[in-house]
Amino acid sequence: MTTQAISQPKRSYDPQLLRRRILDAAATAFQSGGYHSTSMHDIMRLTALSGGALYHHFPSKKALGLAVIRERVSKDIDDMWSEPLRARVPTGTALRRVFDAVIADLDERAAVRGCPLTNLALELSLADPEFREALQMVFALWRSAIADSVRTDQANGSLAHLDAEDFATFVVALFSGAMGLAKATQTTAPLRTCAREIERAMSRTA
Repeated sequence: MTTQAISQPKRSYDPQLLRRRILDAAATAFQSGGYHSTSMHDIMRLTALSGGALYHHFPSKKALGLAVIRERVSKDIDDMWSEPLRARVPTGTALRRVFDAVIADLDERAAVRGCPLTNLALELSLADPEFREALQMVFALWRSAIADSVRTDQANGSLAHLDAEDFATFVVALFSGAMGLAKATQTTAPLRTCAREIERAMSRTA
């Protein structure tokens, strides 16, 4: 009598899924505790991965940090800002939607951890030129999305008093600063003030 082997389900290995899992854990850890305070051992613990598996995808903490900036923080900025600004609505409407969404999310969480991009910029811009370049690229894409929206409005006959590039820098700087204040005070009040001041700047005619 022969015994028939019982087939065992095969474990599926998806390297891209594993890579995304690492990036998600690292992005969250960097946001809550900071890049310098997060070790590769912390990422191993959060993902339940071995050192070999982690270092196979990211050979160094710096490589992981750069990937978080380029693939997670950049996407967050694109989702939060660029998509609403590409929605064929006036710039003012798009910006109000962004601020309303951010404020609602922070009020629901009852905690303000700050802007992921600004947090990393303050921590890493002087640490390494590669970090600085990666962060600058995300800021540039953010400003470009705002400036392009203003130029579209100007082509349609509105916002003629604004310099598109200067206004984009103004919005990014104001939002980043407001998020810093919101983090320090754990209240969304600075963001509400920021939104009002942006609307006021857009409503001026000279």
